[in-house]
Amino acid sequence: MNTDASQNDSSAVSEHDQHQSGALSCEVTSDAPVASESVDDTNEEAKQVSFEGGHESSSDIKGKSIAVEETPPILSMGKRVCRCLTSFYWTNQFPVHIVLSIGLAKAYPPLGAKYLQPDITATWIAVMIIFVLAGMGLRTEELSRAFQRVYFNTFVQVFNFGLVSLVVFGASRALTAAQIMSEELADGMVITACMPTAINIVIVLSAATGADEAAAIFNSTFGNIIGIFLSPVLILAYLGAAGDISLGTVFYKLTLRVVVPLIFGQIVQKASTLVREYYASHKNLFKKIQESCLVFVVYTVFCKTFEDDVGAGIGDILLMVLFQFLLMTALMVLAWFSLELLFRDEPELRVMGFMGSIMKTVSLGVPMINSIYGGNPNEGLYTLPLLVWHPMQLVLSSMMVPRLSRFIREERKKLDLKEQISNQVLFDLEAQSNDSKTEGSKCDRISNVEDGFEETRS
Repeated sequence: MNTDASQNDSSAVSEHDQHQSGALSCEVTSDAPVASESVDDTNEEAKQVSFEGGHESSSDIKGKSIAVEETPPILSMGKRVCRCLTSFYWTNQFPVHIVLSIGLAKAYPPLGAKYLQPDITATWIAVMIIFVLAGMGLRTEELSRAFQRVYFNTFVQVFNFGLVSLVVFGASRALTAAQIMSEELADGMVITACMPTAINIVIVLSAATGADEAAAIFNSTFGNIIGIFLSPVLILAYLGAAGDISLGTVFYKLTLRVVVPLIFGQIVQKASTLVREYYASHKNLFKKIQESCLVFVVYTVFCKTFEDDVGAGIGDILLMVLFQFLLMTALMVLAWFSLELLFRDEPELRVMGFMGSIMKTVSLGVPMINSIYGGNPNEGLYTLPLLVWHPMQLVLSSMMVPRLSRFIREERKKLDLKEQISNQVLFDLEAQSNDSKTEGSKCDRISNVEDGFEETRS
């Protein structure tokens, strides 16, 4: 028996076990210290028996290491709660920051209402930064898809702008007439319903479910562009004088704060390859900047609302949340069955339309409300329903991603099987037709031969 080989094998196995033990400990608790020890028994003795001349001999084997893994310590309740809260924060930073900003606004309204000069910093600077960055990331080349699937794209835009706003307007008027909800929150629900669909969320959810991502990119992009002009028109049509809107002033403000920065961002994107590549490689950073500007706008809006002592009770807010949930659920059901009726054999489009028809954008909606109702003491109440609708829709849609993904796969299998059967039937019919033609030609040839034979006999 070779002692050196045995030593090497033992050392290799020991080192492998030690490495594996450390890896397992790291996987169990990523933040806690590794709960394993390596005990180095450098003078461990092992006997080896040899039969040279009928006598036993022993040799010492040195340098052998044994890794001993211990059970990792159980985390205390406080540490587990802290870890869960940390995980929740990093997963939901934007809604958490929105809630915190509203809380800070309530704590000391004058800071955001006066001292931070919100008429300049929030209304102009923050909003323009948002849309310059939006223009840099906007894929307008997708607008060429307007000439494809016109029927489907029209359905999504009409449902999102027209049907959703009409249903919410009717429900809100019924609630105010019955004195169930305050008029300001009801108007905020209507304003929310007039907003275009969200861009990033619709695209991400479409990709996650396996829906038509190209259709998601087009409809979200196109909807936001036309929404700059269409949403104020719808708000004026529904709320009229109650909305306190001058359409000319609104378009003037939106042109300066939204359209011009958006076009500037597009020019920068198209003119500079370096800027385009830098934006693509630092997309998350620019997204955080946009979200921070948006949180600042929301903060100043609610500072003004709380300073003017215009607010709604907890009961009114809970009722608004409840009715928005009921309306959203009803609209989702209506969208699903409408898409099933109109686009039965296109599951990818059905799922994309299902999500894109109901979503409402915060990134465009909050600055637009600020542009339309800047200085209005009810601006915070007009904004609140949008801040509720957006995360509520996101949570519901995210919960349905696995089911929608499975639906697309199953429907696609059925359609592929149906197509295979149809192709097989066509192939069989064509084969039968060819056989019939062959039999017919044989009969013709036999008839010709018989005619020739008769003529010969004659």
